[in-house]
Amino acid sequence: MIKFAMKTRNLFSKQEKYFLHPFFSNTDKDIYCIKGLPPELTGALCSRASRAKNDLRRIFLDEYIKPILEGEDKKLSKDLITTIDFLHKNGIDKIVNNEKARNFFAKWLAQYGDDSIMQMLGTYLAMTKVTQVALKHLQDQRIGLAPIEKSTRYVNYSSKIKNRYQYYTESKLGKDYEKTMNLLFDTYSKSLPILHNILIKKYPDDNPAILEKKAFDTLRGLLPCSTLSQVAFYGNAQAMEYLVNRSILHPLRELRYISKSSKTELDKEIPSLLMRLSGSKSKEYQKYLSQKQANVDKIVDKVLKASKVDIENKPIVKLVEYDKEGEDKIISSILFPQTHLSWESIAKKVKSLSNKQKQNILKTYTKGRTERWQKIGRAMENSYVRFEIVMNIGAYRDLQRHRMLTQARQLFSTYLGYDIPKELTGTEIEKSYNKAMLQAKKTFEKIKKKDKYLAQYAVPMAYRIRFYQYKNLRQCFWETELRTISQGHPDYRTIEQEKYRLLKKAYPNIAALMMVDMNDYDIARRGTLEKIEKKEKQLLGKNDK
Repeated sequence: MIKFAMKTRNLFSKQEKYFLHPFFSNTDKDIYCIKGLPPELTGALCSRASRAKNDLRRIFLDEYIKPILEGEDKKLSKDLITTIDFLHKNGIDKIVNNEKARNFFAKWLAQYGDDSIMQMLGTYLAMTKVTQVALKHLQDQRIGLAPIEKSTRYVNYSSKIKNRYQYYTESKLGKDYEKTMNLLFDTYSKSLPILHNILIKKYPDDNPAILEKKAFDTLRGLLPCSTLSQVAFYGNAQAMEYLVNRSILHPLRELRYISKSSKTELDKEIPSLLMRLSGSKSKEYQKYLSQKQANVDKIVDKVLKASKVDIENKPIVKLVEYDKEGEDKIISSILFPQTHLSWESIAKKVKSLSNKQKQNILKTYTKGRTERWQKIGRAMENSYVRFEIVMNIGAYRDLQRHRMLTQARQLFSTYLGYDIPKELTGTEIEKSYNKAMLQAKKTFEKIKKKDKYLAQYAVPMAYRIRFYQYKNLRQCFWETELRTISQGHPDYRTIEQEKYRLLKKAYPNIAALMMVDMNDYDIARRGTLEKIEKKEKQLLGKNDK
């Protein structure tokens, strides 16, 4: 049995670093690649990013390495040490002719520009300290990149490291900014036990663990967009190259740092696939990507001479655009593949059908679909709608994850007011909550005069943001059905329920086929959470005792 030595002032001790080195591109930086592990193990490890308080490298040591080294099976422990020793001396890239593979990519990608081969290779990239401002930018990528970020429902953000709350800062933000951030985190930290006790009295029969998560969920609006989070990405090489390109000249210092650091770590894993980043064409592309926002800024004042702010005093959903012939187009597309007629002939016939006949076609097309996760057919992609939405930033983060649709948001700001959770109304928390929000608004306005991008860090997630979604009805099925289930946060459930009401008016026959939950729930994931936590413990082997 091997006992680990105490760690040094660094994140890991010398002994721990030795066991981490073969599997991580570094052991002392905030951004790193994960390598050489079985796919299931890597996937399980990255999935922990949403609920883990600790660095993923620490989890790997504590849950996958130490149980073997400190266990009773001496042979298994010895085999692991032998394997780690071997990997230090003879990495797999030294044994297999990896130079041949790198030459292949250098030739066909760098010389001939065959981008499709970049989709054949994927890698993992983790970031331990990244803000919501930067995260939303990174997660805007739609194709080839899969992120999992730390949750505000399952993780308590009140902890400090070296007597400091975990939020981003830099000299340009100033002392007032740091005072405001500390006030927001102090209010969050002090409110958690108070709200937990309130919830226990209100729901005495519920599991305290569920109520703890409810408290986290309710108070997340106090967390500023500067809150440092953890995220794990899995992406193909093409997506990783784009991540670097679109961030390396960004106005925000944090994103420039992320871009450069990511390239440094990715170069250790897939150097031949990132060779183009240093070329002149990539430099031109990076410049083009970075100047788009600045170029539009120059014409906004000329084109939009009125005020730049339309104030909304509450969360809203507007259906600002839809295709009045959308239902007929969808029915035509249902029939089209099963015939040898032209689109024009089918569309003409569909237009002459009665409403009952159209309903029968739609019902026949969806017959046998019994669960929301069973994908609706692609015929539903033949009509598009545009929603304009105003909702708090905390809930927006969940809807932004639906990346395959077209969406764009305005910058984080305090212009549209903030939400006060109903659980806080009339409690001793309400006054301090409002005080923190108003202080954040003053700080935002002060920083905004100098830099509108930097000012976003000062905005708490309770403040509202305006964005639009342009999507086809197939995407409406997926998002609205998923985001109205009982496990969802009430702030986005109400938004999705309102979307459904609007769709019902525009496309009553199609909306009738959607599996939407229009009920209200006080506690999200009641019962479900207990099952999830029990399953997690079983998977981690904590119930073996």
